[in-house]
This record gives sequence, structure tokens and C-alpha cells, in this order.
Amino acid sequence: MSALELALDWTPNTNHTGIYVAEAEGYYDEVDLDVRIRSPAEDDYEQTPAKRAATGESTVAIAPSESAISYHTHPDYDSLTAIAAVCQQDTSAIVALGDSEIDRPADLDGKTYASYDARFEDHIVEQLVRSDGGEGDIEITTPPKLGIWNTLLDGDADATWVFMPWEGVMAERDGIDLTPFYLDDYGVPYGYTPLMLASPDTIEEQADDLARFLDATGRGYEFAAANPEKAARILGETAAGPESLDDTDFLIESQHRLADNYLTAEDEWGRMAENRWVEFVEWLADEDILTTIEGDHIPADQIDVADLYTNELLE
Repeated sequence: MSALELALDWTPNTNHTGIYVAEAEGYYDEVDLDVRIRSPAEDDYEQTPAKRAATGESTVAIAPSESAISYHTHPDYDSLTAIAAVCQQDTSAIVALGDSEIDRPADLDGKTYASYDARFEDHIVEQLVRSDGGEGDIEITTPPKLGIWNTLLDGDADATWVFMPWEGVMAERDGIDLTPFYLDDYGVPYGYTPLMLASPDTIEEQADDLARFLDATGRGYEFAAANPEKAARILGETAAGPESLDDTDFLIESQHRLADNYLTAEDEWGRMAENRWVEFVEWLADEDILTTIEGDHIPADQIDVADLYTNELLE
């Protein structure tokens, strides 16, 4: 049996449901894989999942599209390649508390944004503000990643980036109003988030293991799309993490909000479209966000989009 480690992008949540379904239903056993699921809580997010995949400490990492682009343009690490999209639609948003005076992105000028300290993240948020007519003059803070949601609730930050089917539903159930700003509504073609990444060396050396892993994982997400309530219960029974995993009603509501995003219009899990990658890379370049780590501009035509992702392992 082959062993494989998957580094999650966050403590277990409904974005990861298909993985836990595949584990619980024996799909990984059926394809002769021993899959270790690694939560970033194990080291309090000391190391990002993308870095773990880039350095070979984990086989696969879950991360957003810009992680593939960032490592593709990083001089110190091998590139990362997206091997499957976890979700087909972006369900994330920049949010402020509903009782604040922030009603639109432009209102974030002069306000505090709690950042995950990703390479392009802050510039994307600044451009979101400018796209709404603001100056993009926001104050960036970088609290401990796993505590970022609490900084918003405690008033230590005015806005942050969340997944609406998770923190958004959590806020609703707690009676907390949020004002969300979805990136697509302001001309930001954000690409895929989250997705699964592996290094080119891993893809070359473990192609068969990865293909079997994606096949079993895809079956897990197909199950979750067709059976959201049952999948939510499996997640709550098998995943270890935050107290919210013990709240079955919350998990079911969250799963219902997310289930329609797992598969393509053709009912396929994981497959990515080239135009989504092209649009995001071109937008980053056009807004001068796509730069080297020294800050030098990178034109879009210097990025070979075909190197950023592959659907081959899904076949």
C-alpha cells in the first residue's frame, strides 16, 4: 500500500468533506492508498501547506490558485502544479461586520485588514478597494492565521477573507451580520479556490499514486454533492478539529451551501478550465500585482499557463 500525505489549507471543514468521505467509505483502501490528512493546527500554521508540498514534506497541498502562480515565480522553490480543483466556484469573500460603517469595498480605505500574509493577497484586496473607487489605502495586520476570524469578531480588525459556507454560516447561526464583498462582483477573476497542488517532481515520480488518490477523492466529492446531509454527518464523525465539527445542524447547513460547487456542469470533480487560469494571470499582470519577490513586474506572457495546472491525473 502506498502512503501519501495531504496538507489541508485549514482545520477540517466542509471544503474537505470529500476527503473524509473517501477515507470513511473505504475509497482510499480500494485504490491501495494510505492517506494521512494533515491539519495546519498540528504546528499552529507554522508552515503553509503549499510550502510543505514544494519542499516534499507533504505529497499534496490544498491552497488557492495564487499559490501555484506564486511558487511558479519563486526563485527558492520548485514550482507547484494544480492537479484538481476542490470547488468549481469561488465561495470566499472579504467581509466586514454588518454593524460597522463599511458598506462597500471603498469604505475599507483607512481601515484594518487581517491578512493571512500570502504573497499576492494584500495587493488583491487593495485592488478590490480601488475597483470600487477607493484609494486602496488599507492597514494590514498579520495575526496568527488560525485566530484571524476572532480578530474580526473582537473588533481588532475591520475586515478579513473568509469562506462564506463556513464562517458565513457560522456568523448567521450566532446572530452576527456580515457584509460580504465577492471578488467576482468587483472585476477580480479569482480563479479556483481551493485546489490541490503537487510539485512537478512528485507528479513525475508518483503519477500513479496521485491518479488513484484523485479518483478516490473525486468519488468522495461526488458522494458529498449527491448526499450533503449524510456527507456532513461523516465529516462530523470522522474529522478532528474545531468545536463546530460537533454541531451537526451547522455542518448540514454548511454542506448544503457548498454541495453545488463541487462538480462541473458535466458532473465531474476536479477538472479545471484554461480560460480561468488565463484570466487570473492576465488580471494580476494588468494590475501590477504579478511581480517577482523583489517587486519587479512580470508580464502575463512570461507565465506559461499550461505549467500551472494539469487535468491529466484526473483521467
